Amino acid sequence: MRYSDGQADGPSGTDTDHGKDGRGGRNESQDGGRREGRDGGGYLLANRQTEAGERFDAFAALFDPTTFRHLEGLGVGPGWRCWEVGAGGTSVVSWLAERVGPTGTVVATDIDTSLIAGAARPPVEVRVHDVGAEEPPGEGFDLVHARLVLVHVPDRERALRSMIKALRPGGRLLLEDADPALQPLLCPDEHGPAEELANRLRHGFRRLLADRGADLSYGRRLPRLLREAGLHQVEADAYFPVTSPACTVLESATVRQIRARLVAAGLATDEEIDQHLANVASGTMDLTTAPMISAWGTKP
Repeated sequence: MRYSDGQADGPSGTDTDHGKDGRGGRNESQDGGRREGRDGGGYLLANRQTEAGERFDAFAALFDPTTFRHLEGLGVGPGWRCWEVGAGGTSVVSWLAERVGPTGTVVATDIDTSLIAGAARPPVEVRVHDVGAEEPPGEGFDLVHARLVLVHVPDRERALRSMIKALRPGGRLLLEDADPALQPLLCPDEHGPAEELANRLRHGFRRLLADRGADLSYGRRLPRLLREAGLHQVEADAYFPVTSPACTVLESATVRQIRARLVAAGLATDEEIDQHLANVASGTMDLTTAPMISAWGTKP
């Protein structure tokens, strides 16, 4: 899982909350920290729930083109040694495996590897690992990548240090995380009752994330954090889908996954959730996700 591949909104939110997904995350991804939250409710978007696979597929459809474009730009190729943090689903792991070939290595880690275990064949190694609490699973990596993960990790500073430590001199770090606070609405065009309800439920979801330690304004800080960590040639951009079939799938799966938590917290009634899911299924609303900010740099 991505603490999700972002799960953030589910921007990992990684992490997770997850495209990715991780799970750390996780993820919308997007998702915090696979620990007991302040409300005692535990991880909000666990990988073993039935909706998790739907969410990771949606993350892949939404964010893989952006991720792959950045990985190509960083020059990933035969023989590279890569660490995919909070791998969540298998789409990025499989892409990396194809690029590095039999002479390379892809170490895919997550604290719950249930959705990536099937990818564990050369050149892919799958390991259970908590990036915010454990030493890196090796050193000398040419690439370290995390999508929709760190926004959900309680000790984000330690996680970032760990990922940089794992890089060889000249190695590349690519971090992609959501920033829900930059754009807090599910329906930016709030023109009727259906959109108003959707935005209220999205606010409730983000409240649950924040109560579990997710940093909903983390994505915007990535470029500065990479510079302050000593990386060179730091660049960043953002991707913000405004409407897409994958956004619809992601919203439906996310709301079904957190339904009981929304009701228990008094943030929505069962009747309101039923109405929202029907509105989503009608295909008449323009649904979006939080912006995903990608930042990358080189270890000196």
